[in-house]
Amino acid sequence: MSEHVFDPPERCVAGSVGPPGGRTFFLQATDGNRMMTVSLEKEQVRLLGESLVELLDDVAGDDGAEAAAATFTDNAPLDAPFEDDFRVQRLSVAWEAGRRMVVLEAYDRPDAEDLADLPAETEESDLPWSGLPPQSLKVVLEPARARAFALRCASSLDGGRPSCPFCGQPLDPTGHICPRANGYRR
Repeated sequence: MSEHVFDPPERCVAGSVGPPGGRTFFLQATDGNRMMTVSLEKEQVRLLGESLVELLDDVAGDDGAEAAAATFTDNAPLDAPFEDDFRVQRLSVAWEAGRRMVVLEAYDRPDAEDLADLPAETEESDLPWSGLPPQSLKVVLEPARARAFALRCASSLDGGRPSCPFCGQPLDPTGHICPRANGYRR
């Protein structure tokens, strides 16, 4: 397995590239000349940020408070190029109590249970990682920096398509089929 470890990184941010409705979400970790960029789903970014906030609220105390995170706020754009090293299939967030650090891990493969849930007719050659060695990204962050990262996750979700006032689904510039309007476009 090819494991890329940033302990600690110079920079760790989540962000998106592209127009609303067509954005691609990334997580980037950099350390000197070394940079790792992985792509995620929008929902993974949301859950990652929320999980970090929950974890920090439970275990980090004042070290992980929003006030402490202010010194690590990073609103700069993602670093180019925007090509992902791998697409994230599984994420984990953990607290390393001995060091009082947050550990984020991203993997390019689902866990064994999720692989068992694939349809029986799925061929291994059909899987996106077929023929490639497993990869992972591990980022170790102090609590204040982890809180700043969680806030960046939340802000990266802003700026998407506006929601339909009737059904809450995202509106496309051409409209959408609204279930509350009996299938008519709004």
